[in-house]
Amino acid sequence: MEEEYVDTSKSQESQSQSHSMYFSNPLMGDFVSDWSPLHDASIHGCLLTLKKLINQGTSVNLLTADRVSPLHEACLGGHSACTSVLLKHGAHVNGATVDWNTPLFNACISGSIECLNLLLQHGASPHAVCDLASPIHEAAKRGYIKCVESLVSHGVNMDQNIKHLGTPLYVACEHQQVDCAKKLLESGANANVGKGLESPLHMAAQNANSELVHLLIDFGADTSALNAQGKKPTELVPPNSTLAQIFLQREGAHKPLSFFQN
Repeated sequence: MEEEYVDTSKSQESQSQSHSMYFSNPLMGDFVSDWSPLHDASIHGCLLTLKKLINQGTSVNLLTADRVSPLHEACLGGHSACTSVLLKHGAHVNGATVDWNTPLFNACISGSIECLNLLLQHGASPHAVCDLASPIHEAAKRGYIKCVESLVSHGVNMDQNIKHLGTPLYVACEHQQVDCAKKLLESGANANVGKGLESPLHMAAQNANSELVHLLIDFGADTSALNAQGKKPTELVPPNSTLAQIFLQREGAHKPLSFFQN
């Protein structure tokens, strides 16, 4: 009995259904199915099974009713070898699900820089198809710094301000992803643009994250900015936090720490 090779670049559990139905969609020009064996092989990284199904004539662009393709699943599972095979056989690199998730967005969920770079090399757009599924925001939220770096190098707007999320920098601060915040700032992100009137510094103060506070002020964050409630970042610091004293010192200096370190 032949032993199956499983693409282990990233593992992720998934539920699958054992029976599949296939029918043509004349409007979309793709094949539509429920959960297919090709989807199952893609999400689990079963490379030999995936190749066998493709060689038997299974379309790499099979879609579920929610317009999920095998490529979506391979990227969600972080399986770069499966992703590469699907792309070489013509998988639609910019296909979007009914929730506007692209394969690139799914690669930012799994944090697979290998899948992300493969997609970009095959013409994937680094930009969000819809505000509901922004790759740069997702990568920043999850702390995938290499994904953030790759997206930035491909021209993503680092200050893209999505109403319900804010900017990627704000999202990074909200989820206390210091390394991602630093990468965004070093790449030119605006330290004062967040979510509405709420700045990244407001969020860092609210989370009492001193590392982020120092970082943001070093990159020019305004300590006197007012949010929608008319409060400065220092007023959002939790009671008894040592961060309040740090704000007093930094505000009194009126200069970034780096100014005094030169």
